Amino acid sequence: MTLPSEGNPISLQQVNVELSNTATAAINMGSSDVRGLFGIASGAIDMSDGYGKASFSATGGTITTSGSYTIHTFTSSGTFAVSGSKSADYIVVAGGGGGGGVYAGGGGAGGYLDGSLTLSTSNYTVTIGGGGAGNNNANGGVGVSSVFGAVSTVGGGFGRNDNGAGGNGGSGGGSCNGAAAGSGTSGQGNNGGVGPSTGIAGTATGGGGGGKGAVGSNGSPNNPGNGGAGLASSINGSSVTRAGGGGGGSGTNGPSSGGIGGSGGGGTGGRSAGANGSAATVNTGSGGGGGSAPTTTRGGAGGSGIVIIRYLT
Repeated sequence: MTLPSEGNPISLQQVNVELSNTATAAINMGSSDVRGLFGIASGAIDMSDGYGKASFSATGGTITTSGSYTIHTFTSSGTFAVSGSKSADYIVVAGGGGGGGVYAGGGGAGGYLDGSLTLSTSNYTVTIGGGGAGNNNANGGVGVSSVFGAVSTVGGGFGRNDNGAGGNGGSGGGSCNGAAAGSGTSGQGNNGGVGPSTGIAGTATGGGGGGKGAVGSNGSPNNPGNGGAGLASSINGSSVTRAGGGGGGSGTNGPSSGGIGGSGGGGTGGRSAGANGSAATVNTGSGGGGGSAPTTTRGGAGGSGIVIIRYLT
């Protein structure tokens, strides 16, 4: 049963029944179960805070607890089924873009949104976006959107292959040969970096892909750009960084390493001598690293996305 609506008195007996306790059980108004029912995380709590509140349950994803919170983590698509009403926090991260193939730009991170909302009885669709492919001598693949109910994020932009602009996305992909970097989506990510037009054989490099926390850095002759940093969140009880951009790839005369992937799982770019870009870490929404040269090299795949929801137990 739902507790009385505004204007009607609430008794301790009614609170106990709503919590599935015996009607006369001793009750602590500051306990986690009462706070969870009333939706008051800390501080003073009053009987009037319980007006219209009902017991709450939810299923879906991998369920864990941390302190006073219950956490649902989705690493694959599914349904978040809710009975009752409660305030919740969330992060939604789309799949990252793949790195391009030849002295190429790194892939941009998938769009990243976090916030709070009031859950109500419903089945919420959860879609986990896949990472974009890392292609051979071609642009990287575009990341796929992740969705939680009405919250939708944009997949990461592709890293550019050989010559041209990076792809737009949640965060933008890196470019090469002096073309424009990919643009990020406002509130979800940042722009990629520019790979330079050098005019000197073997010295071209790719720009880094953008990350949620920072733009991808520009490359310079023989020095590919690094991926933009991701963003740290402690929604699941410990600090984890996600949505870093992929590092750019180097040309045939490039350094001993490619562009560094952004914090949070971005793939490293390929160095000279035909190295492929590395794949981003799965379920981080990070971008893949760009490949180096010659035309047999391949970019790294972007990382798949993730959705995490938490609420007071």
